[in-house]
Amino acid sequence: MAIIIRGLFQQEPVPYGLLLEADPSREKIDGYIDKGICFVAEKNHEVVGIIIIVSLEETVDEILNLAVRKEYRGKGIAKKLIEFAVNSSVSRGKLELLVGTGNSSLDQLAFYQKCGFRIDTIKKNYFIENYREVIIENGIRCMDMIMLKRRISPKKY
Repeated sequence: MAIIIRGLFQQEPVPYGLLLEADPSREKIDGYIDKGICFVAEKNHEVVGIIIIVSLEETVDEILNLAVRKEYRGKGIAKKLIEFAVNSSVSRGKLELLVGTGNSSLDQLAFYQKCGFRIDTIKKNYFIENYREVIIENGIRCMDMIMLKRRISPKKY
């Protein structure tokens, strides 16, 4: 059966197990889950991927969480979720989509760039100042947030 992408309904349980794979702080997730638009990828009525986007400004959205279950990674689901988010943002008049990831998240940095995002800014010490636990990925301490940006509208500005 094919992957279906749809909005997450308010009465549905929040798939914390999946969200925590991309953001290790349930406290942080609880702070943005209700502020954003959430889309899920389903296979056989089972949630296998999720993306949360929030509006930052009139013309800018940000992806705050993107996660795909381990056994479904490498199958294009995250890319489909990003394109679904792009289309949603464009339909609401957005011109740019941002996403942040850790300096140690090497696979994610490569993935976002393959999806058309470009490194934009660095939030120094973001993970040191905003997370209680030390985060280690790829043998590197996660300290800084790398912000990437993608123009999502052909409109010049």
